[in-house]
Amino acid sequence: MRHFEEELEQLKNKLLEMSSLVESAIYRSVTSVVEKDSEPANEVLRIEVRVNQLEIEIDDFAVNLLALHQPMAADLRFIISGIKINNDLERMGDLAVNIAQRALALIEEPVIQPMIDIPHIAALVQSMVRKSLDAFVSGDVALARSVLASDDGVDDLRSASFHELISFMERDPHNIRQAVSLLSVVRNLERIADHATNIAEDVLFMTKGIDVRHHAEARE
Repeated sequence: MRHFEEELEQLKNKLLEMSSLVESAIYRSVTSVVEKDSEPANEVLRIEVRVNQLEIEIDDFAVNLLALHQPMAADLRFIISGIKINNDLERMGDLAVNIAQRALALIEEPVIQPMIDIPHIAALVQSMVRKSLDAFVSGDVALARSVLASDDGVDDLRSASFHELISFMERDPHNIRQAVSLLSVVRNLERIADHATNIAEDVLFMTKGIDVRHHAEARE
């Protein structure tokens, strides 16, 4: 039993390593967009290699735990949640790469004025990611629910940004290329927030055994 507990801790530590890398990738990708700096974007591309390696390691490790120990109750929910969180983290890493690639494309382009508030959207998204992972580590149900509550705020900011950028393209077609890239950045940030929400839902399943997917009333 002690060996099994040590293996569960190893799984948790692997997920923490991956989450740290993904958080760094998200931060660096947005920094590259805002500061028009290629180095953070290039670092995101380097981080992706380790994230992809960890995804495979974690999946293999978790499947072996299921096969060898046939866990029950809370341990089973933890491993299942870990597999799902692993997938969400890998997708977040991919989305950070998408943002980094857009940042590289935008570096030589003039800054659009008025610039949409990407830093504000990014800060909210990064907060959701951090809270969802902290909730996983600590099993904090209240923190997980706060992530679910933040998702609507990201959606509202996304919609406002889309309207602003589309209006700007209509007023000045010369800036369509930059605006399309920024639309992509905002969309990728929104999708990262969706994955943070998925992790928060997995935390509720892991700690309480409840499934709140597609049931907004259960989040309140």
